[in-house]
Amino acid sequence: MTAEMTAEPGHPSEEPKDGAGMSLDRNENYTHSALRIGDADPYPERRVGEFIGIVVSNNPVNDEYRHIIVKVHAYALRAYAGQMFHLLCPSPDGAEVWMRRPMSVYRVDKASSQIEFLYKAEGRGTRGMATLNPGDEFNVAGPLGVGFRLDPAWRNIVVLGRGVGLATLAPLSQLAAEHGVGVTAILSARNPDVVMSKELFEGMGARTITVVDSDNSSAVENVEKILEGLIADGRADAFFTCGSNRLLKLMQRLGKQHDIPGQVAMEQIMVCGFGACYVCVRTFEVDGKRVLKRVCRDGPVFNMREAVAW
Repeated sequence: MTAEMTAEPGHPSEEPKDGAGMSLDRNENYTHSALRIGDADPYPERRVGEFIGIVVSNNPVNDEYRHIIVKVHAYALRAYAGQMFHLLCPSPDGAEVWMRRPMSVYRVDKASSQIEFLYKAEGRGTRGMATLNPGDEFNVAGPLGVGFRLDPAWRNIVVLGRGVGLATLAPLSQLAAEHGVGVTAILSARNPDVVMSKELFEGMGARTITVVDSDNSSAVENVEKILEGLIADGRADAFFTCGSNRLLKLMQRLGKQHDIPGQVAMEQIMVCGFGACYVCVRTFEVDGKRVLKRVCRDGPVFNMREAVAW
């Protein structure tokens, strides 16, 4: 990881920090054995670990998405908004699931020693994940990657996401509430039945605006009007987005036009999860040059102005 991955234009570069303000080690890896709940951590200074969690619940939230809550070792609770875990999903059909599945943190509940994930059961890994029952063990590795950050000067931010991308953005409401930052969350989906994270955002004091395909309110032109109104009202010190290329391009254009900084959480297929395999490389534009960065290690959260949409 490098400082350029989290520094916004006009802000000095610094070593990336985790949620507790500790430097992120560039060379740390998973441990050789997974820690179980209650185990003492033999390497308390490490930044990444492998843990055996216990499933608390794993329930559908609508026809497409599920919400899983896992009780974890205390170290895993250091995860912060925008970071992810690499999940060792059980097999849905008896054949081995070869690779872990990366998944962004939906919520960290330190009081209950729990982490939560919101997911869509569509591939073999996530379909296997859907078979987990309360009391089952679940192997998770992390926390991984560079997450979101808030500049102390920001008083109001705009969050714009679509589909399961809203699960990645949802922890921003918790982070913003802890720092006294106001949030307007624009939630985009195909129809009202699959709008994600509305309750979590509102529970943290965020104002939500729902836009959907079924009534054409999610059209880029309409979302642009909403954003322009927020900018005019002084409620857009920074932009955050995930889940849609067209929404990313819109925020990039308005951010450049109004000099508003932003961050984007990128989605990509991963294998190792910590930067060794280079499967998750994507193209970014930095100082006018095209460069390659690893989403798992250099991100998954990046400077919005450097992201190249597909």
